[in-house]
Amino acid sequence: MILKSFDNADFLNFEQRYNALFFNSLSGIKNVCLIGTKDNEGQSNLAIFNSLIHVGSNPPLLGFMTRPDLVDRHTLQNILSTNDYTINLLVKGMEGKAHQTSARYPKSVSEFDACGLTETYLEGCKAPFVEESSVKIGMTFREKIDIESNGTHLIVGEITKIQLPEFILNKDGFVDLEAIETIASSGVDAYYSVKLLARYQYAKANQELKKIKNDE
Repeated sequence: MILKSFDNADFLNFEQRYNALFFNSLSGIKNVCLIGTKDNEGQSNLAIFNSLIHVGSNPPLLGFMTRPDLVDRHTLQNILSTNDYTINLLVKGMEGKAHQTSARYPKSVSEFDACGLTETYLEGCKAPFVEESSVKIGMTFREKIDIESNGTHLIVGEITKIQLPEFILNKDGFVDLEAIETIASSGVDAYYSVKLLARYQYAKANQELKKIKNDE
């Protein structure tokens, strides 16, 4: 195996596109989702994100990163003005249409229409969901954390609504996303199938680690 090393001087010589792909994929395979929003005039918006993170369970919080708002960021603008948005997990077969939402459409164009995805709504949620998504999560904005190092923002929201297939919910509360063929992504253009390798019991010192059989 041939090893290659890089340092700060090498980074400065990376071409812009190469730099983006290199560092975005370096952090590994990540969850990918579509975030649905609507502005105060009723214009819907849909955008793909691969930075979804678990922030906490009580209250249930999820976060995601947005790029610097030096240009129009419709998702960010809509969330800050309405407080409502949705997170829709991708399943196998959605990746092409979901990827197309990353194109720069004007604010007057809904990515639902432009990319061939279906806009739908759940009771109690003002923001649009993606009908094709098997796991739909309604969110309320809680805080924006500014990252001074590069001008990006961490958006934190509270889960207010969840719709998912009953058969993927195990007795212990584990959500088996493999069962609906959810997908993940790496970099800005690569999509992967997800396969469960193992689940383990809560780890304790001086106690043998044991596997959990799914849906025990």
